[in-house]
Amino acid sequence: MRQFSAWLEVFNSGDRDECAEFLADHFPSRLESLDGVMAFRERTGGLELRKLERVSATEAAALVQERDSDQFARVELTVDATDPHVIASLNLAAIPRPTEFPIARLSEDEATIGIQDVLREAAAADRFSGAVLVAKNDQVLLSRACGLADRERELPNTLQTRFRIGSMNKMFTGVAVLQLAEAGKVELTATIDVYLSGYRNRGVAAKVTIHHLLTHTGGTGDIFGPQFRAHRLELRTLDDYVQLYADREPEFEPGSRWQYSNYGYILLGALIEKVTGQTYYDYVHAHIYKPAQMTATGSQPEHQPVPGLSVGYTKPPGTASWVPNSETLPYRGTSAGGGYSTAGDLARFGWALLGHQLLRPDSTQLLITGKADRGPGARYAYGFAVLRDSDGNGSVGHGGGAPGMNGDLRIYPQSGYLVVVLANIDPPAASRIADWVDARLPTQG
Repeated sequence: MRQFSAWLEVFNSGDRDECAEFLADHFPSRLESLDGVMAFRERTGGLELRKLERVSATEAAALVQERDSDQFARVELTVDATDPHVIASLNLAAIPRPTEFPIARLSEDEATIGIQDVLREAAAADRFSGAVLVAKNDQVLLSRACGLADRERELPNTLQTRFRIGSMNKMFTGVAVLQLAEAGKVELTATIDVYLSGYRNRGVAAKVTIHHLLTHTGGTGDIFGPQFRAHRLELRTLDDYVQLYADREPEFEPGSRWQYSNYGYILLGALIEKVTGQTYYDYVHAHIYKPAQMTATGSQPEHQPVPGLSVGYTKPPGTASWVPNSETLPYRGTSAGGGYSTAGDLARFGWALLGHQLLRPDSTQLLITGKADRGPGARYAYGFAVLRDSDGNGSVGHGGGAPGMNGDLRIYPQSGYLVVVLANIDPPAASRIADWVDARLPTQG
């Protein structure tokens, strides 16, 4: 217990030199990970001890909560039985919030006031820079922007600022595929070789269905890694991605489990282009952005100026200063993610979806109904994440995150609430705010 208390005190201090000295003396195997330890300390704000679960001469287990969020974790620490009793292992894993530590639901007015307080505190500590919108049905209850869109020019974020949205593009891709299914142009149970004839890997082409791709159960893998970094600016079209990755074998038997797959959504974008004869970008503009009145959303190439687009800022490992994320960005956004939008546009998308302006009611229900388990209280639908908590306050939507960008859209069909949070700094800047709101909004309309 002495080593656990000492570790927690030093970690919470946030002092790099103190942490380095402690690790050298008491946890030498972790010293080489000092940069990661300090980054984790900054991201969490430190950890509060909430409950000791077990203690012995050589072991301790406890529940802790991040100081800057509602997130709980379990810490398990062991020490050597012999002098000087150095720490042998320390494991820290995020867990769902234990039921013995409930968060009280607030009234609508209380939640609205509370969100503003959280935003002011987070912005003052440089933990949030972006925009937030909370609505009930089609009425905006709160909309705020804070932080800087361009730190060099000292330009503030506004409600008209466009933010990169990462994987939130997957919602548009899911809607587009369901529109084509409605029109009889796509069969969700068909394998991809029906639409992408000549796809090189037959284990993918003949086994992976459109349903598998939409639900991340096809085993088609990711696009990020050494190949992406080597060809980042050469990958200009969806077909460029397909040509780079089309030889890969499935990572598991299609349909056997869930594993997030950006490449699966690249294949869906390629399918949309094949079936419609349009580029993915032209299709979603005409059939999603335009009917939803989303005038500030798109995926233009990064070298093309986009009015009002914020600069994304990231802190590389081992650094303490924000730098532009330009060296990490793809040539342009894709059907898997990387576009840009505003808080208002994403709210209009949610309203258009629930108002059946994009799909028929039965297709909308199919789109947002969970199909694949992806963790406690979480399922995946067709381009939408489905979250349920102990109160039954379920949301549908999607998040997005990468260096210098983070976003979240959560739509609550039961209560009528809608929450958009967008940030132009590293995750979890936006998702932390969205989680705070999620836990406190009333569950009934």
